[in-house]
Amino acid sequence: MAERRERLISAAYVLYSELGFPDTTIEKLCTVARISNRAFYECFESRDELMLVVYDRCVRETLETVAKAVERAPDTLPDRIEAGISEYIRFITGDRRRARIMYLEVRRADDGFTASRQQTSAAFCQILETSLFELPEKGGVEPRLVVLGLLGVVQELLIEWTLAADPPPVDQLVGTAVHIFRRSLVG
Repeated sequence: MAERRERLISAAYVLYSELGFPDTTIEKLCTVARISNRAFYECFESRDELMLVVYDRCVRETLETVAKAVERAPDTLPDRIEAGISEYIRFITGDRRRARIMYLEVRRADDGFTASRQQTSAAFCQILETSLFELPEKGGVEPRLVVLGLLGVVQELLIEWTLAADPPPVDQLVGTAVHIFRRSLVG
């Protein structure tokens, strides 16, 4: 059963990113995974559950990669910002399928993914708040909300990269995001 489950996860990773979540049927998933429809339901209750597993795996791999990059960076705020943001964007853009799943297809799925997306944002905020810096509250500005807003900037850059017919170079995305973070957090 574990092997069939893994084949379905691999099929979903490809099909959800190529065809899109709405156009990926259970039949298509089963054909690519080389299993029966009945076997699908032995592994997952629905396409939505499978999407959540694929999304969560993408997020977990990204979080692990970013946390390691920040740990290896020199212990200065600008260096940790650059290491974390650079690794995040490079890891996401290293596989267009990952970018599509994390930033487009999960939004096309059931509304039940809202909680998972919020947990993901909270996890990335936690890395930024604990690994990158400790921001004191200044002038009524809540540091966690600043970080959340900055994550929104990165998300929009990645959505643009994913959807654009002629996407901007990854180095430009990294440079732009690092610039915005530094200006917002370092001054």
